[in-house]
Amino acid sequence: MFNFFADIENKQNSHYIIDGTDYNHIKNVLRMEIGDTCLISCDGKSDLCRIDAFLDDTVSFEIIEEDYTDTELPVKIYLFQGLPKGDKMEYIIQKCVELGVYGIVPVEMKHCIVKLDDKKAKSKQLRWQSIAESAAKQSKRNIIPEVLDVSSFDKALDFAKTLDLILVPYENKEGMRATAEALSQLENVQSIGIFIGPEGGFEKAEIEKALQNNAKIISLGKRILRTETAAVTAVGMCMLHTEMFEGNNK
Repeated sequence: MFNFFADIENKQNSHYIIDGTDYNHIKNVLRMEIGDTCLISCDGKSDLCRIDAFLDDTVSFEIIEEDYTDTELPVKIYLFQGLPKGDKMEYIIQKCVELGVYGIVPVEMKHCIVKLDDKKAKSKQLRWQSIAESAAKQSKRNIIPEVLDVSSFDKALDFAKTLDLILVPYENKEGMRATAEALSQLENVQSIGIFIGPEGGFEKAEIEKALQNNAKIISLGKRILRTETAAVTAVGMCMLHTEMFEGNNK
């Protein structure tokens, strides 16, 4: 079943009116017809809808069932990702959106090889947001996670301090006890920040700053992971833990 996103202005009583690029995609690419059903996500909720009319440049959907599905995690996960080389950021965004991340903050860290000026950073951010939207549609999310502007490490920490828990996977952290203890806290928080270093890893001073801001330094296992693997592993680990805990309380 296809999934589309709509603004609250597109919702009119028991209908959605969809226009623009989604209208063209529905009519000319997917070739959907009157009576076909899909999900429309709006304002954090997803409704089951059915096409009831094609107009000149819009398509009308009748709402069959409101709040049809809820695919969001009970905890908001923010990924603070050190800027990686090449197109790795696109992969990270795609997979972490599929896993349920709530927001992504690209971060310039000391060991980042990639350096972006303001113009390039804005262009990249627009591209990354488009990837987040596509991944949200594919994975039938209720929301489109936001990819924020590229941030310095210090500004990223300032933002992370507003969250309930900060996790920093670090290759020099031995043992899984700290990881287990951090995961046990997920049951009692509403927001998490996960910091992932770039290819060159974290600078020691960055780890010290994170510790000064009450971050929990954890391990992702005995093996050294690539930055894109570490991001997916850390987000997936938190996703699995929160989903399992939520399931035990239903």
